[in-house]
Amino acid sequence: QVQLVESGGGLVQAGGSLRLSCLASGFIFSYKRIDWYRQAPGKQRELVAAIPPGGSTNYTDSVKGRFTVSRDNAKNTVYLQMNSLKPEDTAVYYCATTWLGVDYWGQGTQVTVSS
Repeated sequence: QVQLVESGGGLVQAGGSLRLSCLASGFIFSYKRIDWYRQAPGKQRELVAAIPPGGSTNYTDSVKGRFTVSRDNAKNTVYLQMNSLKPEDTAVYYCATTWLGVDYWGQGTQVTVSS
């Protein structure tokens, strides 16, 4: 069965860095786009970054130049390197994909940025 497991969240001061990981299983990882979403308290879930199997990555405007998404197909893992973190980046971060027409989400990892 498809599983996505995020890790790497935590508490960091503004200006700091974190690297999130998303370990995938149960599907052909190298074929699929993987998305990173986040949801802050009281706000809608938003797409932060996406990495297709090949080709260019995409980022929401608020993280461009600060976040970098990458993937290691040999490890079935996608990473989200987050630098110059701001308090407004505080949220639960999720990775997600679609396989055979079904959307799958991880359980999320909390990122808290203190000012």
